[in-house]
Amino acid sequence: MFKATVTVTLRKSILDPKGKAAEQALHQLGMNELKGVRIGKYIVMDVDTDSEAKARELVQNACSKLLANEVMEDFQISIERSTS
Repeated sequence: MFKATVTVTLRKSILDPKGKAAEQALHQLGMNELKGVRIGKYIVMDVDTDSEAKARELVQNACSKLLANEVMEDFQISIERSTS
């Protein structure tokens, strides 16, 4: 069993209105040092397989087919052996 985490973010070339709004709000709170705020998704899932390569393949497939819009979003996958 493996634990997979996926971080999905808009591509740099895509405008991020939520990120821009959050950055402006942070600046209004006096945190002007914070710049380039981007908002994304963080996904965690258990993968029931004995092979890390198979786990990565399954998660990659899930991201490509459902969890991320590859036209507008990038994603990063992290796989760790589950302790439970």
